[in-house]
Amino acid sequence: MQLVRTVSFPEPQLLADLSPLPEGLRGVVWDMKDEPGEELGGIDGVILPYIDAGAVMGSLAKVPNLKFVQTQSTGYDGVREAAGQGAAVANASGVHAAATAELAVGLILAKLRGIDQAVKDQQAESWNPQRRQSLADRKVLLLGIGGIGKELARRLEPFEVTITRVGSSARTDADGQVHGPEELVELAAGHDILVSVLPLNDKTHHLVGRDVLAALPHGALVVNVGRGAVVDTDSLTREVVSGRLQCALDVVDPEPLPAGHLLWSAENALITPHIGGNASAFEPRILKLLKRQLEALAAGEPPANLVQEGPFA
Repeated sequence: MQLVRTVSFPEPQLLADLSPLPEGLRGVVWDMKDEPGEELGGIDGVILPYIDAGAVMGSLAKVPNLKFVQTQSTGYDGVREAAGQGAAVANASGVHAAATAELAVGLILAKLRGIDQAVKDQQAESWNPQRRQSLADRKVLLLGIGGIGKELARRLEPFEVTITRVGSSARTDADGQVHGPEELVELAAGHDILVSVLPLNDKTHHLVGRDVLAALPHGALVVNVGRGAVVDTDSLTREVVSGRLQCALDVVDPEPLPAGHLLWSAENALITPHIGGNASAFEPRILKLLKRQLEALAAGEPPANLVQEGPFA
């Protein structure tokens, strides 16, 4: 039994790249900024835009027979609520893991080795050699052991670091020990680098707060490539502006930071504009995933990466 017959695409090129669609599926273009007009013929499934999906997510409530929502991001905070319990929701787990892990390594190296300061020195024609921190021999506290966390751990290991992993609960998996979030304050005291790749939910909101940040040693580096609100921005700002901690952030809260925010000009801060998954690897990988998802929908089968089962339960 086919549950989804008409799927909306956020822009024409994505529909063209995936055409012809599997037999039984019809594709329409809807940017979600306007009402889904009658000419769209009753949408059953929606593929969200990759950029600024949150700005149009409320339009999902305008689709009366919504059965399926597909994100193009790994994060899906707010999507289940916007789609409603009657719709299935799938994320793009795996699509962004490699690129996001690459950026995390790049941010760590750039901040530890002073590459961000070297860029400023070059612009000022200033030759300013200094002894900086190496990544080798650092102790890394990795928050998040999903796809991105696994890829990041794999990339960090050749740098001769010690990695301590933190998941949603304490346990042992195929890669060894996983610590629980209740251990964060104690663990933070013994680590030079804290990296968060965590998704945002009720349990992770401000998980890296005042107590965790205060426990980190002087000069420790906080890196966030997951979701901005996992880290308490106010507490982090105080620590960074004081000079006690460093940070390298691809995600922030709020996003973007407002004009004049202290982190913009803080010497100890390096900020990139949420580009973790926005790399050349994205397009071929998202097309491969969406092709598989559309084939499953056409066959009336559960698609992959469901974070809410909806009618496929």
